[in-house]
Formats: sequence, structure tokens, C-alpha cells
Amino acid sequence: MPFKSDLGWSDVTPKALFLNRRQLIAGAAAALASPALAETLEPNSLEDITSYNNFYEFGWDKGDPARHAGALTTDPWSIEIGGMVDKPGTYDLADILKGQPIEERIYRFRCVEAWSMVVPWTGFALSGLLNRIGVQPSARYVAFETLLRPEEMPGQRDGSFPWPYVEGLRLDEAMHPLTLLATGLYGEPMPNQNGAPIRLVVPWKYGFKSIKSIVKITLTDRQPPTTWNILQPSEYGFHANVNPEVDHPRWSQASERRIGAGLFGGRVDTLMFNGYADQVASLYAGQDLAVDY
Repeated sequence: MPFKSDLGWSDVTPKALFLNRRQLIAGAAAALASPALAETLEPNSLEDITSYNNFYEFGWDKGDPARHAGALTTDPWSIEIGGMVDKPGTYDLADILKGQPIEERIYRFRCVEAWSMVVPWTGFALSGLLNRIGVQPSARYVAFETLLRPEEMPGQRDGSFPWPYVEGLRLDEAMHPLTLLATGLYGEPMPNQNGAPIRLVVPWKYGFKSIKSIVKITLTDRQPPTTWNILQPSEYGFHANVNPEVDHPRWSQASERRIGAGLFGGRVDTLMFNGYADQVASLYAGQDLAVDY
């Protein structure tokens, strides 16, 4: 299934010196714009994307990642890949990226807290990496782990949280062409506060599934533990698909606040699977999404 997007650069605030004529032409050719949806979108700036986000390894305030992530060392970087794979090992980031076609993906990003953005990521399909390492037939899930380095990540000095952060996907979700290993945004390397040097982006799921600063990937035949499901299983399910019909126990998920759209003009209806239902709904055929939340 080829990647398709109904978002274009008109949905993202351009970054100075980034949108040259060639990039504009390429972006227009790649995006399949939806006029009806475009009317509901407000632009997001680079400042929005890099200054308002959750990365609790650097603190609990939305601005803490931007304030504290500058000290994070991202070079050198390696990822340990193991479990049910043909080529386990610890791979340098350059080895991970080798041969992978880096693409621009403009995705909606929907936080479980009911705010949202539109983000221009760059990266490559996770399936490309999984195919290279050889997934064994018995594998059913992919587990991920974030860097644990409290000397550079002050939020990890808080012993009340079960560090390191862990997440997971079903294998079919991981292999879906929309599932991205992102290495940058706005055509530049990933900012530290957004999950440098490499993070997961799963656009039809709530943002906490898109784990940042990945250091470990494990293929397994069992559903892996995930941080928020461990902490509050009644509030944060393993699947975490964006679903306006299933509310969080403490707030509605029927609508979302678009960051950057102003105090009164930024609330829009939430779309099923964050607007990607045509591409991903078949993954959940026969499931009760109110139970498998």
C-alpha cells in the first residue's frame, strides 16, 4: 500500500530558507490535498513543534524539553536490535540509515491530552529496517525502548516514573507503510526535544505511542509492556488508536485543540484514526475498539 497524504505544505507554516521552488514542486506532487479538511486546519510553526511537547525525560512541563534537551548527546548513537530476528546486534545509526530512502511525511499529530499539530517529518518506513534485519515467522510484536541517561535527562532523576520509557506495536502495525522512523523535521535533523536522533511516528495513534530517542528494538511473540499502560491501564490502552467515540476517563476525545490556532479558533472535531481510517481501519477488522482501546 503506497503512502498517501491529504496534507501539504499549505497546512504547515513554512520555515525560512527551507521552501525553495524545487521543494514546493515536490511537495505539491506528493500531497493529495483535501479541500474540506484543509478548511479545518490552522498552520503550525517550527516554534510550536519544537517548544510545546511531551518528553518527560526532560521534565513534566511542555516547555521543559526545549529548555533542557540541549545537553543530550546524540552522536555517536546506536540501536540494539534483538529477539526474533535473523540479524540481531547493536547497529550504529549510520548502519540503520544505510540504504533507507529518506522521505518527507506531513502527518497530523494527535496527543491523548486532546491537542494536535501538523508536523512535516523526514524519515523512512519502519518496515524497511525490519525487512533488513529479517523478522522471524513467530514474531507478533515489536517492542521499543528509549535512552536511559539521567545525567543528561533530568526528568529521569525522578524515581516515581518507571524509566526507561517503553512502547510497542503489533507487527502488522509496525509493518504498515505509514509507520515511520523519523530522523528530522522541516528538512533538518531531529531536534533533541522532539526525540533526536531517531524516533517512531505512528500517525493514527495517540502521540505517546510514538516513542522518542530509540536505543532498543525487540521482536517478540508476546505483547510487550508499555509505560503508560503499566502506570494507568484503565486510561491508556496498548492500542491507543485515535478514536473520537471512546473518551479518556477524564476528558472527551471527540474534539481537539489545534496548537497555534489561537485560544478561541483552534478546536476541531477529531477524526477516526486521526484521519487515516482509509489506510489503517482494515488492521482492526473484527475488533471492538471500545475494548481494545
